[in-house]
Amino acid sequence: MELGRFSVSLNVKDIKKSKEFYQGLGFEVVAGVEEQNWLVLANGDARIGIFQGMFEKNILTFNPKNIKPIHKKLDALGIEYSMQMGGQDYPKMAAFTDPDGNDILIDQHDE
Repeated sequence: MELGRFSVSLNVKDIKKSKEFYQGLGFEVVAGVEEQNWLVLANGDARIGIFQGMFEKNILTFNPKNIKPIHKKLDALGIEYSMQMGGQDYPKMAAFTDPDGNDILIDQHDE
């Protein structure tokens, strides 16, 4: 099962300070709108999303090109979704938690 690009979505207290910190580590802003309190930063293959005030916990995020086979596998495993959005046959986004309560987001990007 190909989950796509991996990133971590971080709940931050101050987006400006977090942006400056990660830029100091060599990350560059590649997406987002700071005025809307979200940015995506990259350093090579590593990606970090920083979000201020959008969710409570950090999230493991995967961005596949086609979520349909992933949904089929998750359904077969009996995964309970905390949220699904978009698409009629298969939503393009699914959120669930692992056995330890870590949030996982699978969000199809149409690039």
